[in-house]
Amino acid sequence: MGAFAAMAWNGFREARRNRVTVLVAAFALLLLFATTLITEVTVSTFDRVVTDFGLGVMSLLLVFLSIYLSSGLISREIERRTIFLMVSKPMSRSRFLLARLAGNMLTLGVLLVAMTLLFWVELVLHRSPITQPQMAALWGLYLELFVLTSAGFLMSTFSSQLVSALVTTGLYFAGHLCSDIYNLGVKSKVEFVQWVSKATYYALPNLERFNFRPRATYAIDVTAVELGTATLYALGWGAFFCVLASIVFERRDFR
Repeated sequence: MGAFAAMAWNGFREARRNRVTVLVAAFALLLLFATTLITEVTVSTFDRVVTDFGLGVMSLLLVFLSIYLSSGLISREIERRTIFLMVSKPMSRSRFLLARLAGNMLTLGVLLVAMTLLFWVELVLHRSPITQPQMAALWGLYLELFVLTSAGFLMSTFSSQLVSALVTTGLYFAGHLCSDIYNLGVKSKVEFVQWVSKATYYALPNLERFNFRPRATYAIDVTAVELGTATLYALGWGAFFCVLASIVFERRDFR
């Protein structure tokens, strides 16, 4: 357990030193502060605008940061030749992979907390309420990051960083559109189209199940059952991707 924690902490430190992480964090701070300027022309709907804009900025930046960090996991280790040192140690490859995943999730969690604190400070300064739907939206975002990071790790075990990033980005967009694809397919009179739409819906993680931002914008409460179901759904898909990644990584021959 000590080796696992040390590996996860080392992954967090490496991601923290990464220039992209620093740039994204700085950019997020600027954009969140910019919401004050944007809402100057929408005084009557300040709460909704600042919530929608702030949560949207956090989601966009953290999602693409998670894709960048996870998709380059193995390729960066191979380039630095550290992968050969890791696979030669008593620690199994699966534990190494899970430790890296934990390090990335720690990095994303710290950034999410930092952005959230800034978001709350802005709300408090403008005497806007901090609501339960906002908290639910932040938790949903973290669940989405977990699923995407797990998928990126799976892709990184057998493909290049560019291919991994492109596929994981495609999964992000497809995951948010799979419900629409299903609904359009059901309305089609072509049986093959219906079958493809249903297969697509069940083969991809439905990322809209983690999207509580519209509810936060209009201050509509999210029930504990919805949060629990979303959490179990994310854990299920994350575990599925991690198991596949471990199987592929265990069988890969590094030369």
